[in-house]
Amino acid sequence: MNVLIVTGSGGLIGSESVAFMHDKFDLIVGIDNDMRSYFFGTNASTSWNVSRLQERFSNYVHRSCDIREQNDVFDIFREYGADVKMVIHTAAQPSHDWAAREPFTDFTVNANGTLILLEATRQFCQDAVFIFTSTNKVYGDNPNFLPLVEKELRWEIDESHPYFKDGIDEYMSLDHTTHSLFGASKVAADVLVQEYGRYFGMKTGTFRGGCLTGPNHSGAQLHGFLSYLMKCTITGDHYTIFGYKGKQVRDNIHSYDLVNMFWHFYQNPRSGEVYNAGGSRFSNCSMLEAIEICERIAGKKLNYSLSDQNRIGDHIWYISDVNRFRQHYPNWEYKYDLDATLGEIHDSIALREKV
Repeated sequence: MNVLIVTGSGGLIGSESVAFMHDKFDLIVGIDNDMRSYFFGTNASTSWNVSRLQERFSNYVHRSCDIREQNDVFDIFREYGADVKMVIHTAAQPSHDWAAREPFTDFTVNANGTLILLEATRQFCQDAVFIFTSTNKVYGDNPNFLPLVEKELRWEIDESHPYFKDGIDEYMSLDHTTHSLFGASKVAADVLVQEYGRYFGMKTGTFRGGCLTGPNHSGAQLHGFLSYLMKCTITGDHYTIFGYKGKQVRDNIHSYDLVNMFWHFYQNPRSGEVYNAGGSRFSNCSMLEAIEICERIAGKKLNYSLSDQNRIGDHIWYISDVNRFRQHYPNWEYKYDLDATLGEIHDSIALREKV
């Protein structure tokens, strides 16, 4: 029997992994205890998404397990043993600002939880492919010291810089930078996943995501940029843009496209590999540009204001260079551009909000 374990299965990337992989594995075991509702409130709960998965996929089994609880995690991995062929680890505390409220919770979820999962994989299914959803925040605010130029609606990197054509590659330094505590805990997990690949020879892939997005995101003010932006556009709730005149640039990758990267890696895995994984030059926007698209799709104006105070460690401009992954997996390609992604997000939120 071929078993896939997905942590954070009720979240955006976890649920997309279940949907994408459901016909590729005999059994999918989802691990999720809805910590997102603890982080961001009941409106950000993922329980609706877990129910959707249980109703839709007969080979999905749900375990309400905290990844910080070693004995509980080990029991699950022990139960399935070598039948586990792949682990997709998406569970995380994902917010800059929230991490500063409870540093111990942030670090134990992001770093300790990852260590427990890696060790469970090593002990019970060492040949399994281990996928980790890291973040571009491991680079801290180093991207902010690039030569940036202010345009009418966005910041952009100087056209003479090597990053202008394709974006930031995997060799940007992780040092001498402000990460936020969230970024620091994800650095710890990122390096652990690499080390289990390099030191123990395990098949580990680390994917440093840009803005991960899609229709099944439970967006909140502190996390889920495009989802929460569209939600506020639809509902009329107020949205606050923090810093940089609303011209900060993000690249956005649809959850399907990211999970498709995971699938390509699984079919030809490597040990201790690292990839930047975002929308690249294919799918990126500033806050102001994203607002224009949301308003056009929703047919409503967003009620928003600008704050002069940016979030600590936040990026002014970030676009991912995905060429390293393309070189290793040339058959992978994007399916969703920004308009298609926001269209799906709009329809999903409108259905959930019944508007």
